[in-house]
Amino acid sequence: ARGYTGRDKIVKFVGCYHGHSDGLLVKAGSGAATMGVPDSPGIPSEIAADTLTIPYNNPEAVKELFAQYGDEIAAVIVEGVAGNMGCVLPQPGYLPLLRELTQKAGALLIVDEVMSGFRAAAGGACEYFDITPDLICLGKVIGGGLPVGAFGGKREVMEKLAPQGPVYQAGTLSGNPLAVTAGLATLNKLSADRFKELTAKTETLCQGLEAAAQEAGVPIIVHRIGSMFTVFFNEHEVTDYDTVATSHLDEFNVYFLAMLEAGVYLAPSQFECGFMSLAHTDEDIRQTLAAARTAFQKVAAFREQKGRK
Repeated sequence: ARGYTGRDKIVKFVGCYHGHSDGLLVKAGSGAATMGVPDSPGIPSEIAADTLTIPYNNPEAVKELFAQYGDEIAAVIVEGVAGNMGCVLPQPGYLPLLRELTQKAGALLIVDEVMSGFRAAAGGACEYFDITPDLICLGKVIGGGLPVGAFGGKREVMEKLAPQGPVYQAGTLSGNPLAVTAGLATLNKLSADRFKELTAKTETLCQGLEAAAQEAGVPIIVHRIGSMFTVFFNEHEVTDYDTVATSHLDEFNVYFLAMLEAGVYLAPSQFECGFMSLAHTDEDIRQTLAAARTAFQKVAAFREQKGRK
């Protein structure tokens, strides 16, 4: 994006993670947020200075940023569905706004679909929200279990890459035949019907979790899209990192340990997504919901001890 535009500044959003690179490991959520260290030590201030961070889902913030830095911005990079502060969906009109502002300013829109690709929909969040980015990043899920990452985009942007263009890129495992073959074999097994099945499984699980929490008197917010979901231990809707951070982490810890004791291993952080798989059976969902009913009862007892209503 920098090579194509000739500009230096990159815009990212607080709580979104885009890989272990100096320029983007700033306010990156997920593991760093779990440890209470949203900014990683070791990032040179000179590099971080060209990374502009703003709150997610805040139209006014991004408008003000472009008004101030528009002709210096090379790209905006955003998760199609934020997954590194838990599953937080873009508000209606937010991704179209990013598309509009970047086009007007001559900047690129990069949609990171490492989490949402083949999960939000067959065509990822870009298909679901009908957004055409300039560049897109994919990973993990496209490798059929083997390590792989990929990026692509509009022809005029991709033609800047070596060997056709001056922007250098290479890698020891670029186009690795084993990973690509495994990924193709996986993707060839997917279909529109299978994605409907996957979404239905996720809906069944999430509705069951909501019912179990309500029965126990535990306030939660459940976000889901496609096969992505997160249970937030929060009384209020969450739309960005600041609102996610108001969740009761101590209640999540009680829930996590209770689920683990019952044989259900969740990601050990309030700031992580859950993912449904076609490999999960109806019986797996039933057992998970049975465990959740007990877990939410334990959370309810914990809340009572804390004097929370």
